[in-house]
Amino acid sequence: MKITLRPRGRRGIPVAVALAACIAVSGGLYALGPGAAGASSHREAPLIAQDPAVDATDLYAFVSPDRPGYVTFVANWVPFQEPNGGPNFYPFATDAQYMINVDSDGDARPDARFRWTFKNVDKRGNSTFLLNNGPVTSLDDENLLFKQTYTLESSFNGEAFRTRATNVAVAPSRVGPASMPDYNALREQATVKLPGGWRIFAGQADDPFFLDLRVFDLLYGGDLSETGQDTLAGYNVNTIALEVPFKDVALRGDGARNPVIGVWTTTERPRVRITGRTGDPRGGDRVQVSRLGNPLVNEVVVPAGLKDAFNASRPDGDANIPQLVKRVTEPEVPKLIEAIYNIPAPATPRNDLVEIFLTGITTKADGPIKADLNSQLNNADVNPAKFRPSEMLRLNLSVPVTADPNRLGVIGGDLQGFPNGRRLADDVVDIELQALVGAAQTGKIVDALAAGDAVDANENAFGDTFPYVALPNATAVNAAGAAAAGPAAPASADPSPAAASSATEEGMSPGETMTVVGSSVAGGLGLLFFVGWWMRRRTRTTDHTHSPDEPAHTH
Repeated sequence: MKITLRPRGRRGIPVAVALAACIAVSGGLYALGPGAAGASSHREAPLIAQDPAVDATDLYAFVSPDRPGYVTFVANWVPFQEPNGGPNFYPFATDAQYMINVDSDGDARPDARFRWTFKNVDKRGNSTFLLNNGPVTSLDDENLLFKQTYTLESSFNGEAFRTRATNVAVAPSRVGPASMPDYNALREQATVKLPGGWRIFAGQADDPFFLDLRVFDLLYGGDLSETGQDTLAGYNVNTIALEVPFKDVALRGDGARNPVIGVWTTTERPRVRITGRTGDPRGGDRVQVSRLGNPLVNEVVVPAGLKDAFNASRPDGDANIPQLVKRVTEPEVPKLIEAIYNIPAPATPRNDLVEIFLTGITTKADGPIKADLNSQLNNADVNPAKFRPSEMLRLNLSVPVTADPNRLGVIGGDLQGFPNGRRLADDVVDIELQALVGAAQTGKIVDALAAGDAVDANENAFGDTFPYVALPNATAVNAAGAAAAGPAAPASADPSPAAASSATEEGMSPGETMTVVGSSVAGGLGLLFFVGWWMRRRTRTTDHTHSPDEPAHTH
């Protein structure tokens, strides 16, 4: 039996003190945690790196492009999922709770909270190691031996959580074309509409974040020679997506008077965790183990000594942490760029970065960016005396959807893009790089870094309708590296029905015809062996016992 203890800040103790305590005890307590694996914001914090199932990778918030008056949140967990990662693949943790938090009044505390908890339905027992024992054509297919369901709850203005849906099916990990010949159908079945206009989805998806992570090798090799390779191409994540009307997240339910919201995710686990024991993850003594708002903050802005503590902290305490504030006002990256590339670092303190990361862009903060865009201080009914600078992703719901989006967002003249929320196609690496070297101050792109990391788009096309993320990849990363940049790659994950129709008529999901035809002899023999084994199994006169079907989701 394995017991994991997790540090926890207490109410009434200043956040700075709680952070210091987390740092001091982390080596002793977290040393009892699970083995190392991929981790939060793609392996950025040492402690959460040991617990990938609860590790948030990215958060997106944007006005729904196909549904006026609605906002979509897309939150991802469990990074670097190799498509061939069986036999257990990548389930959500059943002893954790996954949260999306929304602050509408600027006090850095959540006014709306959405909570997901998961449970397993496992019929494998001692009979097989496989996730499925035949082709899976629906989420309730008897061939799908392991699946997950979830409960969604919501809380508004500090009230008790209310159950919004139960026993909703999760779209499973994409095993491959033989096991899941039409994965798009499974995606559609896992996309559910609730009363009040809400739409929800949970399941595996292509990792939508695109970037070249060679930034850690002296900022792309010291001469920008190490750019252009999408580090995350071919990998998957676990996605939770939620679409709600503006009135459910705007201050006083009025998205016209109070259009700006702040968003961040958190993940919580029991403070004392006994491996193998199941129970209600919403009860007991829990500790926050992951936190995510703006992209790359904990990866690039927060120093190594504060990364674990940042994951355990709350936004309303950010302004009380001098070490964190200093990393924004006196950032490290511009100094590195100046030393390596001779591009002068802007003068400090960097109050422009304070607006981008801590207050939102507003003239009411007396900052250098002379615009009113995405600070809760711009909401008509906000009390300025209660406003707290804090790190979160801020979005102005009233900015119209851009007909022709610019990947550079606000810096590229597209006010609907990052840092005003974050769309799936926003190139946040290039945007933040430009902001760090002063483009937000001058309003001009720094030409010497105009190419950025030379990865300008995701390798797979995003969808036009909820949940928008591309279908999960089904080809091994180590076999698809060259193909990922080619023209066939986007089709393999195109979730649109139009793209799916021609392929699924032949019993395959979009783009998989090329994969099957081009597979190696060894792969073909493996597929023939599996099909033959499965057909023999199906023809045996064996008594199969299945648990009763799960009830449909309730509201």
